[in-house]
Amino acid sequence: MYERIQNRLKKLVNSQQGSALSGGLKGIEKESLRVNQQGKIAQTPHPKELGSALTNPYITTDYSEALLEFITPPFSKATAALDFMQAVHSYTYQHLGDEMLWATSMPCIVDGDMSIPIAEYGHSNIGTMKHVYRIGLWHRYGRSMQAIAGIHFNYSLPVKFWPIYQALEADTQDEKDFISQSYMDMARNLHRYGWLVLYLFGASPAICKSFVKGREHSFEEFDYGTFYKPYATSLRMSDIGYKNDSQSDINISYNSLEKYVNRLASATQTPFGDFDAIGIKDSSGDYKQLNSNILQIENEYYSNVRPKQVAKSGERPSEALKKRGVQYVELRSVDINPFYPAGISESQLLFLEAFMIFCLLADSPTMSATDKACVDDNLTLVACEGRKPDLLLQRNNAGVTLKSWGLEICDEMKELCRLLDVDDDNQSYTNALNAQIKKLNNVELTPSANVLDEMKKQGLPFFKFALQQANTHRDFFKKSSFSSTQQQCFETAALQSIKEQTLLEQNDSLSFDAFLQQYFSQG
Repeated sequence: MYERIQNRLKKLVNSQQGSALSGGLKGIEKESLRVNQQGKIAQTPHPKELGSALTNPYITTDYSEALLEFITPPFSKATAALDFMQAVHSYTYQHLGDEMLWATSMPCIVDGDMSIPIAEYGHSNIGTMKHVYRIGLWHRYGRSMQAIAGIHFNYSLPVKFWPIYQALEADTQDEKDFISQSYMDMARNLHRYGWLVLYLFGASPAICKSFVKGREHSFEEFDYGTFYKPYATSLRMSDIGYKNDSQSDINISYNSLEKYVNRLASATQTPFGDFDAIGIKDSSGDYKQLNSNILQIENEYYSNVRPKQVAKSGERPSEALKKRGVQYVELRSVDINPFYPAGISESQLLFLEAFMIFCLLADSPTMSATDKACVDDNLTLVACEGRKPDLLLQRNNAGVTLKSWGLEICDEMKELCRLLDVDDDNQSYTNALNAQIKKLNNVELTPSANVLDEMKKQGLPFFKFALQQANTHRDFFKKSSFSSTQQQCFETAALQSIKEQTLLEQNDSLSFDAFLQQYFSQG
């Protein structure tokens, strides 16, 4: 099953090109809810000192006005990405007043849908579109799901790797097409093996009871304020998280970039009855959603993996991919770890990098709709029951235990990590891998088990545990120092972003209706 990766690694070593795997670009995107001192979702607007959420490259908002999103540039070293992420937290805390950043993926006390303010982006057409898109998400799925936070890990192989790899594969297609197809191969394997990320890094086994108030659910009671699933790893990635019924039949294909883009674009053009019933505008002429199609825009498709190309202003993601191919892959299934101030550790970043390289180099057969459904079932099962003893996953129409399959994958990653560690006396990648192997051999070492254990030890419901961690992290970031260069970087970005938003608003020449028509007519 893993013969191909070992053959490819041997070819790299024998041609003395093993170092070509080192130095790939790593970026982090992290969402964090702003909350008041009582742990309730902040109702205040996005702090002006942080700049424009529309145009600041480092500090923006996701669904909610209160859901901050921090974005690092791509770095060749994991330490640099983590350092930047911590610095942006520290800078943000200079401008939060009495507010804090919530420390977990699952939100704090949710006082109904309307307690989650929808993000505002000013009056430009592109800013209005982002706001209306979120209005549409509210009408389609409710707001509670949109208050869940996570971490996205962005990764691309070094530029120097591709011609070497293509030559070793004896591949004669255009380099852009070869790179795109290789990333689609990676994406399929990230789906195939993505359950491992939930087991190793899932940190949301419990939720505040307020999150499902008034809704039917199948949770057990942990204590007076908490629901949970005893063996859950990542409820964020379960059916209460980023899932919805309307997308179950889209059948996005990852077998090639062309199929992926075409199916995604088709879903943005295909009407859906339930959404049609919502209507496009209300009686006052205000938009209720961008359109009534299965997806308003491509980003509405909730997937744990996305092939990405940086889109130009006003350019559709599918058009960017069609024109310029895949630039990097975004892994979206990482929970915020409440035991780390920035929600993630260097060791975790190193493992994720090695894991994504493994997924690129390992054999990656094409996936049928049935294969994809099996893969999705494995993911949901691990999200809800990943720590269950002797849990069976499905592989090639047969059952295999999570532990044995996970250890199998890690065993195949050992040679890869040794290659990545060639010039590292600390053997950082190997140590990161060994830390994950320990979790497979001892379920109590997983973050999800740690969260429940701390809650039990301290007699705290989920809400109070998360509030305690938020306070601890706030103290950490208020005391931690970062360079004057970084301070200037964030201040300059904030000021420049406000100017850019103002220019966008001043230079709009189309009505919003005409702008939307032009946007959706691309391609």
